[in-house]
Amino acid sequence: MRSNLVDWTAVAAGNFAFPTGVAAPRISDELAAMLVSPDPRVRDEHAYTAAAAWIRAGHLDDVLAAMGDTAAERFAHPEVQARTFAPLVLKCVLARSGQVPGAVPEAAVVRWYAEFAAWYPHERDTRGWDDRMGWLHAVAHGADAAAAFATALPDRRTALLELCARRMTARATDWRYVQLEDARLAAAITRILLAPGLTAEEATGWLDVVAAAFTDSGPGAVPPWAFNTFATLQSLHLHLSQGLAEGGIPPHAGEVAARVTGILRLPYRWLG
Repeated sequence: MRSNLVDWTAVAAGNFAFPTGVAAPRISDELAAMLVSPDPRVRDEHAYTAAAAWIRAGHLDDVLAAMGDTAAERFAHPEVQARTFAPLVLKCVLARSGQVPGAVPEAAVVRWYAEFAAWYPHERDTRGWDDRMGWLHAVAHGADAAAAFATALPDRRTALLELCARRMTARATDWRYVQLEDARLAAAITRILLAPGLTAEEATGWLDVVAAAFTDSGPGAVPPWAFNTFATLQSLHLHLSQGLAEGGIPPHAGEVAARVTGILRLPYRWLG
């Protein structure tokens, strides 16, 4: 097993200045290996922090496509921390590729999207935090990637809204949102809704998926998936009324909020 060429402790202590004398492909290889580590210091505090800063600064432009390929392959990884940090890397790669035309072929972005879409609504381990592994955050990290894909592939915006709806209503989960996953998902949906050109029907149509999830619902205990959905809809209503600091209020916020309120009347029968 080869040793790292980069002294990551020194890099972190030096505020993540880009190391000199090491080729970008070798650095990306080291980052890729560290991003599957169950140790949160290695994976999150060192590897992801470095990757995000160096991608943003353009230090890894020559290996952007390769980093995206590696991240997309991780959606099938057997270890949860590898799967849930993959969308964060893709978010960074997509943001940078939008600033550097030609750095990433569109065909690659389409391929990454297909792999992301196949994973996001079906991830069963939706814990936000683990006491040993730190942040996992499949829902929140996936939401960030969904918003990035909406910018990179504007023709997939309505599909991405439906993907977010499928994520929030996914029944195959044992965990409630307790680490602000609802807010991150609502923020991503709001960012997608801010994109110009969506019709009112496109802006609200994804809520058909949410409404259909409650077709056979009745009285009784609230399962985790329903709790998660209601929490996300409440958060989305707040985002629609207040808007985002960067972008403001989506064009069809009123229509979307009205449909959200209609669904929330199911558990909140006392609403006026």
